[in-house]
Parts: sequence; structure tokens; C-alpha cells
Amino acid sequence: MTIVKIIAVLVVAYLAGFVLFAATLPAAPSTLGKPDAIVALTGGGARLDTAVALFESGVGKRLLISGVAPSTTKKEIKSLAHGGARFDCCADLGFQAADTHGNAQEAAGWARAHRYKSLVVVTARYHMPRSLSEFAASMPGVALMPYPVDPDGIVTAWWRDPRALRVLQAEYAKYLASLALTHVLADNGHGALDRGAFEGKASRAS
Repeated sequence: MTIVKIIAVLVVAYLAGFVLFAATLPAAPSTLGKPDAIVALTGGGARLDTAVALFESGVGKRLLISGVAPSTTKKEIKSLAHGGARFDCCADLGFQAADTHGNAQEAAGWARAHRYKSLVVVTARYHMPRSLSEFAASMPGVALMPYPVDPDGIVTAWWRDPRALRVLQAEYAKYLASLALTHVLADNGHGALDRGAFEGKASRAS
């Protein structure tokens, strides 16, 4: 097979995978059962509004908001997301995460500390596959229930919207990279907690 044919096959495979990725993004479930807790990933007001509304309605024992800016206070988030009595007593803020992998690590430590075995994950709909992949790698054995939000309608008719195409294509590339790195670590006997060290070694070698 010539180089041109190999490149053509790879391009077709990438595009087919992208279409499948965009067409099968999860929707919000009609019921959630009785999960132990909720984890919300920062990155948009709708994520927090949705997570806090679910929590105030009685879903979960505690709420973790992961990836909060160090200067942001619990009082500010409560006001922005319309939190109530449950938010006051049982919502935790995570300030350590700077990316999706960090969110997963932060949530995994929090879940272990509370001995939680089931979590509702709230993030953008297009961000959910990568989030679930990272969370599953960081906390095997914990049941993950996706609760996606799509405030900007990015997933709706994405094939007609250049901005939506850019967002989804960038996220698909990140998702593939996340899967690849997770498999490389697994094949080399590294656990989820070794990823930071692995990335650091790769960075120094490059």
C-alpha cells in the first residue's frame, strides 16, 4: 500500500470516527436512581446550575464542584448557581484540577475519602466521552452516570454550524489522545495515578 493510500485510509477512518463520536454523544437521562454523589466539572454556568439543581432536588449525598478557580468562594458559587440548604451543608469545592484528567484525579480522591461507589458526572455533552474515559481510568469500580448539558446547542445540527464543528473536532482529537495515553499506561503497567509522572517524563524527553 502506498503512502498516499495509507494517508487516505487514516483520513477516512478519522472522519468516520468523528461522525460516530458526534452522532452518539449521550443525552441527559430521565431518571438517575440513587447515586452516592454528584461531581460537576467547571467550564460553564449551565454545568453548575444543573448540578446544583439536581443536588437540591435530593440527588446524591454530597456534591463536588471540581476545577474551581482559587479566588472563587463557595458563597459566590451558591449565589450564581442558586444553591440552597443542601449546598450549604454538603457541597465541596475542588481547587486542584486544571484539566479533565485533573478533574478525574480530584474526584477519585474525593470519592475514596467518602467511600462512594456511584457518581453522577455533570459536564458539557460534547465533553462527556472524554470525562467518562478519564474518570473510569482514575476510579475503576465506581459506577458513573453521565448527566450532560448542552447550553449552547453545540450538538444540535452540528454539521451545519462551523463553530460547532470546530468545537467537536477539537474535543474528538482530545478524546482520542486521552484514550491513547490511557492504553499506553495500562499496557506498561502504570496506574491512573502514574499519569502525571509519565507525562512529565515524556515532556522532558521531548
